[in-house]
Amino acid sequence: MTARISLALVLHNHQPVGNFGWVIGEVFEKAYEPMVGALERHPTVRVALHYTAPLLEWIDANQPLFLERLRALVARGQVEIVGGGHFEPILAALPDRDRVGQLVRMRGDLERRFGVAPAGAWLAERVWEPSLPTALVDAGYAYTVLDDNHLRGASVAEDEMWGTYTTDDQGRLLTIFGTEKGLRYRIPWQPVPELIAYLRAAATEDGERLGTMGDDGEKFGGWPGTAELSWGKEAWVETCFTALEENSDWLTTVTPSDWMAAHPPIGRIYVPTASYVEMTEWVLPVDEAPVFGKLLHDAVEAGSPAARFLRGGMWRNFASRYREVNDLHKKMLRVSALVDAMPAGALRDRALDHLYRGQSNDCYWHGLFGGIYLVHMRMATLAELIAAEDLALGSAAAGGVADYDLDGRDEVLIGTSGQTVLVDPAEGGGISAWDLRPSRVALASVMRRRPEAYHAKLREAEAAAIKSKAKSLSPHEGYTAKETGLAKLLVYDDHERRSGLVRILDSNGNEVGDFVNGEWKLERAGTAELVLSRTAPSLHVTKVIGLRGDRAHGELSVSVTVGGDDPFAGTLQIEWNLNLLGGGANPEAYYRRGETEVRHDTPGSVPAGVDLSFGNRYEGVAISAQPEPAAPQEWFPVETVSNSEAGFERVYQGSCLTQRWPLDLDTNAPATFTTTLWFMQSRDRSTREAR
Repeated sequence: MTARISLALVLHNHQPVGNFGWVIGEVFEKAYEPMVGALERHPTVRVALHYTAPLLEWIDANQPLFLERLRALVARGQVEIVGGGHFEPILAALPDRDRVGQLVRMRGDLERRFGVAPAGAWLAERVWEPSLPTALVDAGYAYTVLDDNHLRGASVAEDEMWGTYTTDDQGRLLTIFGTEKGLRYRIPWQPVPELIAYLRAAATEDGERLGTMGDDGEKFGGWPGTAELSWGKEAWVETCFTALEENSDWLTTVTPSDWMAAHPPIGRIYVPTASYVEMTEWVLPVDEAPVFGKLLHDAVEAGSPAARFLRGGMWRNFASRYREVNDLHKKMLRVSALVDAMPAGALRDRALDHLYRGQSNDCYWHGLFGGIYLVHMRMATLAELIAAEDLALGSAAAGGVADYDLDGRDEVLIGTSGQTVLVDPAEGGGISAWDLRPSRVALASVMRRRPEAYHAKLREAEAAAIKSKAKSLSPHEGYTAKETGLAKLLVYDDHERRSGLVRILDSNGNEVGDFVNGEWKLERAGTAELVLSRTAPSLHVTKVIGLRGDRAHGELSVSVTVGGDDPFAGTLQIEWNLNLLGGGANPEAYYRRGETEVRHDTPGSVPAGVDLSFGNRYEGVAISAQPEPAAPQEWFPVETVSNSEAGFERVYQGSCLTQRWPLDLDTNAPATFTTTLWFMQSRDRSTREAR
């Protein structure tokens, strides 16, 4: 009897909320469209395809005929459409109501588009927690796809990953398809004959084995170098599909639903919290990630059974590693509660749509590429949450004293109809968020410059390039960079990049009192003003943060009063970290000093008494800075170095603006210094949406 085996290919296609249209268009041409074309040429090859809502919306607007072709493949049973969270959220990060809501919305959207409700759900970044079966099954899904890393954590042996397993939570039964590592590492990276030989070696006489390969569709043309591999001279996909047809007497391609209908599961498992193995390394502290990576690599290379028991970190710890991720996540939870409390109707539907878009996973973590450092996507995600919050609040203002970031210490939220400000007294009394409601600009969203594990690789690569007198990093283990000398940008901050931060320097330039990181006492909080104080070591400092204005016009002021027990001579500085989407020399984002305008991502200064303003014309935001007494003002770009698919690159995170005054105190004369930022918002995006 001929040994037989089945193969389930599940391809996940996703583009983040806020991604550039030209980027999506390029990936469409290189990966998404060619794959559908290949399936049309090979009608006996069956696959499952997953497309997220942001990508489907782009296809609706730009490639509607593609959906007709896809519908034809579904109608003839060649393609099974897979669902999931509508805007590709990490389900484990959401409140239960939003888990189910996102899953149900996607299921309904796909049924409307293709005439069939999906039975399977793709998990964003394969982030799994044991409670997820409840939401998945309650939303109508019967199965999901996990990695071999998940199954290994559930004590599934290496040679028992050829099939399905069941798991359950609170009485809900869910089927798990486990991606087999050997298949994932061969498709499309190894020659097709090797893939066929691997499958033949795994085949059995009873034909009850299923190999599942679930992975990103972008690796078939969208990743660097894969277009040539997949569709160019090597024509890997065409060669593979032809080989699958030629070996169909023993090798059958199936959709997950068809396999489930005809084959029982291997058994029952309970999977611990997990993701793909790289994600569990990225979430570790920067000094521990390389240790884990090397231990795992060495164990795998040595064929050691220890590799099965090595576990990285839990996805939720990204909120511990990055203050910015935690702020984003906790804002999302706060906005979700506000939207949930809205009465049913069109307004709530609009707010819910913005909320779901703001839950798109891409900026809630950071790995080898992108994540929270991608400023245009981070700002787009925050804009969606600001929009949802604005609709939920209506004409009211956000406000209150509570533990908004869930760190065990209270923060203060103040606001008007045009702006919302969140202040953290325990960490420098700084402004963590300054959201302009009509324009939906998160002005205070600036990333801290911090160490990343891959920075060591950059330093090593640059050193090797210098030693070999090379002009690029490519000779060093394949590391590349978009420009030379990036290692000089690896400067790390000693504080979080908040705004309204106070520094006091003595006459020698040494910082005193740790006012930028230390805890301030909340003296008083109102709806649009709060008062903080801090004493150290013999200085008594009071900071008043106040808001004024209406929806289109307003101000944010920080007023600092300094007194001392002893005479003191030095300098006082107020620091602002501002994001106006000025990266890449964006011509719409600017600083204007007097009559001269410069790009927002360039450094500069103005002397005391010279007018300074800045803004973004496209976003409809214009701001002027007024220090009182008059003071010199300086600014510089805050830039990080991140890795991307195309290599290491600098990423403009925002601009740091400071005002400095001489501080000369005697024991009887406190001094007060104020910076007021006046703003105008000419673009009310909520009004335009309502038309």
